[in-house]
Amino acid sequence: MGALPQLSESRSSFQPGKDHGPVIEEIQGLIKVCKDGHVERLPAVVDVPCTWAPEPDVVCKDLAVGHGGLWARLYVPRVQTQKLPLLVYFHGGGFCVGSAAWRCYHEFLARVASQAPCVVLSVNYRLAPEHRLPAAYEDGLAAVRWVRQQASHRAADEPGWWLAHCDFARVFLGGDSAGAAIAYNVAAQLGSFGFPESAVLKPASLRGMVLIQPFFGGVARTSSEKNLVQSSRSALSLTTSDCYWRLALPPGADRDHPWCNPLAKGSPKLEDLRLPPALVCISELDILRDRNMEFCKAMRSAGKSVEQATYAGVGHAFQVLHNYHMSHARTTEMLTHIRAFIYSR
Repeated sequence: MGALPQLSESRSSFQPGKDHGPVIEEIQGLIKVCKDGHVERLPAVVDVPCTWAPEPDVVCKDLAVGHGGLWARLYVPRVQTQKLPLLVYFHGGGFCVGSAAWRCYHEFLARVASQAPCVVLSVNYRLAPEHRLPAAYEDGLAAVRWVRQQASHRAADEPGWWLAHCDFARVFLGGDSAGAAIAYNVAAQLGSFGFPESAVLKPASLRGMVLIQPFFGGVARTSSEKNLVQSSRSALSLTTSDCYWRLALPPGADRDHPWCNPLAKGSPKLEDLRLPPALVCISELDILRDRNMEFCKAMRSAGKSVEQATYAGVGHAFQVLHNYHMSHARTTEMLTHIRAFIYSR
């Protein structure tokens, strides 16, 4: 393979009047990658400021996470009778698109914070193809280590106002789609350190993972990948999935790379990892349905604690895109499951 073009990032707008050469990869309405390496991300979903309040009982702030340019959006319920669990969340988007500022995530996570209730830290990680994997996994781990530092220091100054609201003995990793893959990979990295999962973030304690439609892949196709016909409103087709992986994985890697397929031969054995309990949320009409179910089966076979919830009549990302007739009802179900899972740990 020849040298890759240098990639330049454009979050939302194409540079008018400049010829970047032919488009070599494209996901309609979301992202284009040109021959010269220029990346155009289209404004498929609007960004909203943290001051926009879809849930009036939730305070939202943007804050820097460490010193490397990583940032996160924080959601804290206003009314509390006790300290609340902390959910460190990673948005979806195939590792290539999406933002913690996207309106759909802002609305969903404000609702999670309000109805769980819990404090939510939504991490804005680096995107591919400018930053291919493991960049997103590295950012996820950096965010969790930053949380551990905050739990240690408990600063009482203005930037640390939210710390007094967190019960750091109940920290959860979560995300949807690519974000769920980040949450899992961060937990797997922590679980490879040899410490009990509850002690690896000491003085904080990792209690569980909330994995919503985790975006895993593999060279061999599953039945749902081959046979589930996706409508025009679907957020993830097989063609789209393959394109995301081509843009996200290291050049030359296939979909059995450990960063894509946690069950592949070259991946760490689940039996050897100290993983916290998991809630895996699966959509009936999602092409990832069977792969998510295989993951749950493998986790159980490895002796891991897994709760599995399947949502009928909806597909990928229904809870943020509301692209199915049953989206609202199923999202309410999902929030109930998330609440029950968090408060049972």
